[in-house]
Amino acid sequence: MQLIDRIDQLLKEVSEATANNAEEIEQLRLKYLSKKGEINELMNDFRTVAAEQKKELGMRINLLKKTALDRINALREANATAATTQEDIDLTRTAYPVELGTRHPLTIVRNEIIDIFQRMGFVLADGPEVEDDLHVFTKMNFAADHPARDMQDTFFVEQSKLGDVTKNILLRSHTSSVQARVMERQQPPIRIICPGRVYRNEAITARAHCFFHQIEGLYIDKNVSFTDLKQVLLSFARELFGEDTKIRLRPSYFPFTEPSAEMDISCHICGGKGCGFCKHTGWVEILGCGMVDPNVLELCGIDSSVYSGYAFGLGVERITNLKYQVSDLRMFSENDTRFLREFESAK
Repeated sequence: MQLIDRIDQLLKEVSEATANNAEEIEQLRLKYLSKKGEINELMNDFRTVAAEQKKELGMRINLLKKTALDRINALREANATAATTQEDIDLTRTAYPVELGTRHPLTIVRNEIIDIFQRMGFVLADGPEVEDDLHVFTKMNFAADHPARDMQDTFFVEQSKLGDVTKNILLRSHTSSVQARVMERQQPPIRIICPGRVYRNEAITARAHCFFHQIEGLYIDKNVSFTDLKQVLLSFARELFGEDTKIRLRPSYFPFTEPSAEMDISCHICGGKGCGFCKHTGWVEILGCGMVDPNVLELCGIDSSVYSGYAFGLGVERITNLKYQVSDLRMFSENDTRFLREFESAK
């Protein structure tokens, strides 16, 4: 076969060469461009060609070499692109566009409440959601036969026994357990807020859920009075709902506070005149509060003859309902993007 025919044949082979992976591409490079490759062998034969043919054959060999280089580089690029594309595609991803989210309404309100109390000098405290009976009930002055200990209200996880002591493990039904843990390890002055999720064994309806979010506050020091509590709660209500907001305190009962009260605010929807939201009373209840019972202080290792304090607790869902008038509590946990999109402009 003449040299020019071999060049044309190799040119056709190189132009039509294919490879499915890096290894096959490397084999092509060795076959055509290595020292022992086809093109290098042509150069050896080129030395014996007559002088008048060298120019034409030299141009053809250079074209062959360039075509081989271009073809191999193109195959390398295609192989790299295919590998990258395959790695970047998540085959489990939904075919629909993934929508960007926004801050959840409960998070918006929770952060706003925390910010108000932090500016008053309260610091954040946290504790476990899976708790024991001691910190959830006993140290909060709950009697052994208190209804809250019953299965209908509390999610009990397990019961363990160490000697003669029985220990109940449960999902906390309020964040007061965080207060108990802080009082155990820290002497007054104590000024904390305890945000967190709590659990109660209740039927899920538009007005109730088996889990929700609380923020509780605790202040213990010398000479703390109910007047201090009232002023803090009034400042909080006006910061959250507006300067014209009024509050009222109604006597109530909680095992861990004495005296105890429930706090109402003037309905910010009707301005206190009466509407369907406030049941035409002009008032809406938002939290429970009171002076810390001396028994709680003593159970947590604090001298009740020296120190006194107040505590309060509010539901984040309740406050969110007041601010945004959400009629169904279940919407907060259903992850419906149509509902969440309504809060895109909220801070």
